[in-house]
Formats: sequence, structure tokens, C-alpha cells
Amino acid sequence: MRLEQLQAFLAVAETGSFQQATQRCRVTQSTISRQIQGLEAELGLPLFHRTSQAKLTVAGERFLLRARKICQEWQTAITELNDLLEGKQPELCVAAIHSVSAQYLPPVLQQFCQDHPTVQLRVTALGSDRALKVLRDGLVDVAIVMNNRFLTASPEMVVDVLFEEHIEVLMATEHPLTQYTQVAWSELSRYPQVVFKDGYGMQRLVQEQFQRHSLEFKPAVELNTLDGFRGMVRQGELVALLPRSALLEIDNDSSLAIRPTEEPVLKRQVVLVTTQDRLDIPPIQHFRKLVLELIASRLNTEAPEAVGY
Repeated sequence: MRLEQLQAFLAVAETGSFQQATQRCRVTQSTISRQIQGLEAELGLPLFHRTSQAKLTVAGERFLLRARKICQEWQTAITELNDLLEGKQPELCVAAIHSVSAQYLPPVLQQFCQDHPTVQLRVTALGSDRALKVLRDGLVDVAIVMNNRFLTASPEMVVDVLFEEHIEVLMATEHPLTQYTQVAWSELSRYPQVVFKDGYGMQRLVQEQFQRHSLEFKPAVELNTLDGFRGMVRQGELVALLPRSALLEIDNDSSLAIRPTEEPVLKRQVVLVTTQDRLDIPPIQHFRKLVLELIASRLNTEAPEAVGY
């Protein structure tokens, strides 16, 4: 069953004439006749009484409502796709890691809202692995995450590197590790840690670092908010390994201290990820462009050590 057959059927049913149907469909009468005959053969029932008025049979009357609905749905789909290509997207959904959402996205979001006031922005803070999953499932349009090459290596994924940053140690000011200007990994392994929950790339990155050095990793508390990390670390005993962008607001907090690690320094790469087909959609194109431009501009104005270079 082809759309042209349904359109021919509707034209004949609504005009009551094969001849008038040819004018609506802009094809010859023989073409209309072949399309109706093919449709009837496929359905196994006649749709019209073959009279001068092309009157519908009982089967034709029953089929008319369904055919009209199918054609209307098709036209709606075409209109929606055309709107999409013209930038008339009702919403743009973004999943981003917490530190990027807090530190780097606000100017991007503000500029995007000014440039596309009719597009509803929806931003959700998620762990990297979870954000990439919802991107693959089509639930978001863009993910800004810690790079995971196992999840971003497929051909349909488009990956833009935004920056790299060091992972540093967060602790209370009275913690024993504050005596060091750089903290050795062997010293870190002696203390329990606040860690991200499963689904956060940071949790996997830190755990793999301890495994590489055959050191014991002591996760004591799992959290998923930066405020939670700060609150737990302030209690005095626990430490946390966090990316530099998550520590920018802590520099002036007298209750907390930050120390870099000794070599080998652990880094993470932050990337913007979308899918190849979404690059054809103007609002997504523009959002990607803003992220690349505004985050690069922000990084250029910061001291090199702020992002770990």
C-alpha cells in the first residue's frame, strides 16, 4: 500500500468523480484508475461502485476514515520535519556533568535563549555514562561529559574536545594530608574517600588509577552532588578526588583545602557529544557553536592552572 494510492482513493471519494480526482492529484485518469485497482487488489475488496458518480461501497466507507487519518498523519509528519530543518524546534535537551553545568554553561544558555527565544531549553545534570546513554537513546540532543572512548567511538557520534583538567584532592583544612604540597597516591590510599555513584565517569577514572598502581581504593560514601562532597569532606576524615572545575568555588573556603597529586597526574577530558543526524538541525548547530566559542573564551581568560594545563 502506497501513499499515492491512498491519496488517489481520497480524491475520488471526496470529489465523487475519477475525472475531478485527476485534477486534484495532477495525474491522468488512467493513473488514478490503476492506483485504485491496485489498492482494491491489495485489500481484497472493492472500494467503489463503478457508476458515473463513483459511489463508495460499504468497505470504501469504512476505509475512508482510516485513509484520511493516515494521510493527515503523513502531512503532519512532513510539516514537523520541515519545521525542524527550518530551526522551528520546540525544545533542545542537554545532559551535562555537574561541574560544567555550574561553571561553564550559564553564559551559553543565556546567549542561546536570546538567539532562539522560541526554543525551550531543558538542561539536566547527569553523570557522564548516564548522559551518553540517554543521548544514544534519543532522550537528549547534546551531552557534555567526561570522555569515554568506549561509548563515543561509534560512527554516528560527533565529539568535540572542550578541555582537559587535572584531578585534585579535596580535604578539610585540618586533615593530615594538608602537610604535603603534592599528595602521593600511596598516601591517598590510606584514607577513606567520598566518591561519585556508579554511572559517573569520575568514579571509574579514580578507581582505575588506584588499580594501575596496585593500591587499595577505599570508597566510604557515594554521592552525586558537589555540595554533598564538600559537606562530607568538612567533617574532617574523608577526602575526595575531584576535577579542577568542580573546585573553583572552593578556593576561598577557609574550611577546605585543595592539593594536587604527585606524578602521575590524573586528568580527564571534557567533550561535547551529539549525533551526526542532529548536526542538520539549526538550533543544535547553534548551541554547539556557542559551547565551543564561549567555553574557549572563558578558558583563555583563566589562569592555565585553573583547568589543569
